[in-house]
Amino acid sequence: MKKFQYFRQISICFLAAFALSILSGFAQNNNPAAQGFNQSGSDPKAIAIADEVMAAMGGRKAWDKTRYIHWTFFGRRNLLWDKKKEMARIEMVGEETVYIVNLKDETGQFTFKGQAKTAPDSIKKYGHMAKSIWINDSYWLVMPFKLKDSGLTLKYKGEQNTSDGRPAEVLEMTFAGVGRTPDNKYLVYVDKQSRLVTEWSYFQKASDEKPMFTNTWENYQEMGGIKLSDSRGKRKLDNVKVLKTVPKEAFISTSALKL
Repeated sequence: MKKFQYFRQISICFLAAFALSILSGFAQNNNPAAQGFNQSGSDPKAIAIADEVMAAMGGRKAWDKTRYIHWTFFGRRNLLWDKKKEMARIEMVGEETVYIVNLKDETGQFTFKGQAKTAPDSIKKYGHMAKSIWINDSYWLVMPFKLKDSGLTLKYKGEQNTSDGRPAEVLEMTFAGVGRTPDNKYLVYVDKQSRLVTEWSYFQKASDEKPMFTNTWENYQEMGGIKLSDSRGKRKLDNVKVLKTVPKEAFISTSALKL
């Protein structure tokens, strides 16, 4: 009888482990990593948590269907992003400066302080600048959707409390050969209950022991099927919108735009 119970317990444990592996595989298949993501160098538990974050944010399907996102970056500039066509429009607040940039090749239309910049060297300069702005500003808004991006390595750093005492599981993000600042490192705090990102810490260099800053991620709201957070501690991302359509001139003219 004892022998039977022993084998029964072993079978239950095996089936539970098998079911968990199936669910984990299902989650990853529904949130495939970008080409170039360091799968082999990342922790399986960190990858599983990244998939849970994607699900909590609305899911990969909803994220892929999202077309246009608008936001104001800390009162400095208004951004409109066409995810499908990989275009961005950036308007500097209080200036006659508008950049419309193709994020694939950094070409586009650029008006700086009221003057159109059309010379080849100017297009190269402002195209590069505009994409750098988009990389930075969009990461502050949609980082939780990008935990399995190209060039990224994810490590699981255990359980810790956020700066305001909430229990979280911590992911470490490091980069290789991507972006403008590949030496950066982030610690991302994932709430144990909601599975949403509730805090991050930024390190200028992966070897740094102390972060340059730590910000909370708060005030999540559902928009167009996905969740976005606009509060970064004492700072705020205003006018956050998910749009299905935008004016046709949004990405072809640097003239004033009304959304």
